[in-house]
Amino acid sequence: MNIEELEAKINLLENQVKILQDIEEIKKLQRAYGYYLEHWMAQEVIDCFADGPDTALIIWVGTYLGKEGIKRYFNTYWGGQEISPEFLHEVMQLSGIVDVESDGQTAKGRWYGWGVIALPFGGGIVQAFMGGIYQAEYVKQDGKWKFKRLEFNRTLHFRPGEGWVKPERVAAVDRQKIRQPIEPDLPRAFEPGYPSGYIVPFYYKHPVTGKETTEGIRNSALKSLKNDG
Repeated sequence: MNIEELEAKINLLENQVKILQDIEEIKKLQRAYGYYLEHWMAQEVIDCFADGPDTALIIWVGTYLGKEGIKRYFNTYWGGQEISPEFLHEVMQLSGIVDVESDGQTAKGRWYGWGVIALPFGGGIVQAFMGGIYQAEYVKQDGKWKFKRLEFNRTLHFRPGEGWVKPERVAAVDRQKIRQPIEPDLPRAFEPGYPSGYIVPFYYKHPVTGKETTEGIRNSALKSLKNDG
């Protein structure tokens, strides 16, 4: 192998490493978005999106255009209201596939979204399961990957009492034959379950702003972290 061939191989390897680094950064962005969405951490969610008029968020109600449109949606939906401990919007970002374009500045991704929602309204709570497909376009701005276009195609949406299995099949289960967990080595001291309002702390800073996230403020304001389950 001559010098030219060796240099070409090194350049190829360096480019492959850079692409892998970009993919990991994009995956972190997408997954972080899901964690922020869970507790409607509006500012953290908004910061995940790129500046520019062609930025878009497409959800079941329609399309929100530009950073201002996205701000309007996330800040207005619960704007001015304290987020209830009974609120939950957990959408897991799963099975992600990400491809970086040859320019190294844009990318596309596809993910499953699966989760549950609990929305307090008028003294009660709307609860549902949801699932769907995310189609995402990403752009690198100021050295950081951000969403340019995020589209959630909702394919499932149903109430827990409805389910998707026929009632007679559910009724046929022999409860005596359901396996129980084995005895743990140590008991769980605290389970941050719904509706505690507790946000499991992030060990990383916001992938776009580089700032510490605000879950500590939310958690310190909780009256009790007692696990009543």
